[in-house]
Amino acid sequence: MNKPRVLFICIHNSARSQMAEAFLNHFAGDRFEAHSAGIEPGALNPLVVEAMREIGIDISRNETRSVLDKLREGAHFNFVVTVCDPEAAERCPVFPGVAQRLHWPFRDPSKIEGTREEKLAKIRAIRDEIAIKVREWAEAPGGR
Repeated sequence: MNKPRVLFICIHNSARSQMAEAFLNHFAGDRFEAHSAGIEPGALNPLVVEAMREIGIDISRNETRSVLDKLREGAHFNFVVTVCDPEAAERCPVFPGVAQRLHWPFRDPSKIEGTREEKLAKIRAIRDEIAIKVREWAEAPGGR
């Protein structure tokens, strides 16, 4: 059985899309094939890596990937989910053959200000919001 392929996209593929990919693989990897990419790939956010490690998910060895590389590879996805702000989502390319495009806006961890602990606390909240949304979506009976 072919699992539906899901691509999560954000600007740098450094935080939100990486978390969403990891959560879908964690919660429903037996039913979905999750990927992530960025419009302008950057480096993994170390506080995001730490926040994910706190809940037992290690993304420290993940690499950031480019949406354009996915297009060049001819990758096909059943779902493309943008997890960035609406303006950034508008910059996302259209993937051929995509059955459904979704937008789940989450705050950008790279724009959080404050002390290290204040940033980490806010990233934990974003992490938890993403986990809830991914789990609800993956478990929705026919709601996709």
